[in-house]
Amino acid sequence: MARPTIRDLAEAAGVSVSTVNRVLGGAENVRAPTVRRVLDAAEEIGFYGVGTIQSRVQSARPKDRFVVILQQPGRHFYQELGRNLELAAQSFEGRDIRLDVVYMEDLSSDRIAAEMLELGAEADGIAIVTAEHPLIREAIDRLSSKGVPVIGVIAPLNASANVGFVGLDNWKVGRTAAWAFNHLCRTPGKIGILVGNHRYRNQDLNESGFRSYFREHGRDFTLLEPLLTYESSAVAREMTERLLAEHPDLVGLYISGGGITGAISALRDSGRSGELVAVGYELFDITRAALIDGTLTLLISHPLKRLAEETIAGLVRSKVSGPSGGSQRLLLDFEIYTSENI
Repeated sequence: MARPTIRDLAEAAGVSVSTVNRVLGGAENVRAPTVRRVLDAAEEIGFYGVGTIQSRVQSARPKDRFVVILQQPGRHFYQELGRNLELAAQSFEGRDIRLDVVYMEDLSSDRIAAEMLELGAEADGIAIVTAEHPLIREAIDRLSSKGVPVIGVIAPLNASANVGFVGLDNWKVGRTAAWAFNHLCRTPGKIGILVGNHRYRNQDLNESGFRSYFREHGRDFTLLEPLLTYESSAVAREMTERLLAEHPDLVGLYISGGGITGAISALRDSGRSGELVAVGYELFDITRAALIDGTLTLLISHPLKRLAEETIAGLVRSKVSGPSGGSQRLLLDFEIYTSENI
């Protein structure tokens, strides 16, 4: 068979021969959808110049450099989120995105603020998981003044400048967790609460929603004062052991912050695994196993694939709209897991 000609390609793409010639020549006055249509047709008919058209498409795509700052690299949740972010950036239609995913071992606000400013110096936008702090707010404002938008992921952030958010409705998450205890505990009693850090607004809102539900529905539950885990599994284990020792009549444990693996270990070692209702966050291998063996009763989880996709899309929108474009807030539906639906 004779190899396809330019005229064959024009006919297959539904455009003129002159349009195909402009695409092959790299002319800038050809609309991107038209170039894409010519490329699709070239690939379909086996046109000899398909590589040239592909390079034209690639060079015409807007180029972005984004940074996402996540927490400790040893935490499975953030490893999975990072992997999904990289896939979302690679598959984002119509743009050439370079994404740097940075994991922070040191979660101190001064260190994170310094990292934001350093990485933001050459970035088109930053998405970050971090706690509220004056140093973080100052870093956001400084970046915004230089035209670098910032999006809070999972935990909302405040600043004088516009700052976006992609995550869950944390008030609703807290009330949903409370609903679970209210309906799953055999009798009312004491509920222990673990939080990572009160400066994480998502955790603070979770606890507020949690308590508001019990105030409204007024059953005879006692909500203990929250214990801090500082996002550490070792500390979460220690705090869980303390709760079990000091409150042998505990009927529930709400793991609202980081360190859930430590809480799971403590529950198993105590011999009380499955005796009390335990609600936590994020589905991964360890929490899945804990649901199956009854250590955990229910999990509320971020939809990781969509969280990643919407984070990348939010960064693109923020770059395109500029600092005066207004903050972008996207609330995602959360997932609920028990041993029966994993």
